[in-house]
Amino acid sequence: MFEFSSAASQPDNGLGASDQAAGLRRWAEQQGLASPAETPPPAAPEVVVEASVEPSPSHAAQPRQTLMVVGLPDASAQQSARAWQTLQRWHANGHRWLGDPQLWRIVALDVDSPHFGVLAAQQSRWALWVDSDLDSFRRAYLTLRRLAEADGPQRLLVLHPGIASHRGLLGNLQQAAAGFLGIELLLLAEQPGVAE
Repeated sequence: MFEFSSAASQPDNGLGASDQAAGLRRWAEQQGLASPAETPPPAAPEVVVEASVEPSPSHAAQPRQTLMVVGLPDASAQQSARAWQTLQRWHANGHRWLGDPQLWRIVALDVDSPHFGVLAAQQSRWALWVDSDLDSFRRAYLTLRRLAEADGPQRLLVLHPGIASHRGLLGNLQQAAAGFLGIELLLLAEQPGVAE
């Protein structure tokens, strides 16, 4: 089906990054993924939480697209599912450019993560989660400001729980991000061809 990842920092066990990398290599060996000689140490370790339903054989052979998502309340699978549900909703509403939403890998990332710099340099697809509550503008803007301060991505897709109009919250956030931070926010109409 789909896959959620959290690039949240792992607790420090005092043994250092080499022991963590060795642990990841042992885990990969046990899973039959690679031999220790073939496995390079990971640049940014991440915890992967997979949905219980396996992808169909036709999906397994297709490449997955990774979407880094900032602004979620936490990196839990439940929160990541909200971002994936947005992709699923947009696809059902006619945004065919998404392709099959099941092929997207959602990675929830906190801007303050120690892995942010590495991932910002490696990943090309970024999104900002914007909730629909009264405090969502402030939270989203602060996340964008931290992105700008950390030399993060300059263009993000805005994911949300189904805000019908871009007038108001989303439009104001888009203008503030461009005007004050130099960040472009991409807003999609809930249905293609519908003017906002």
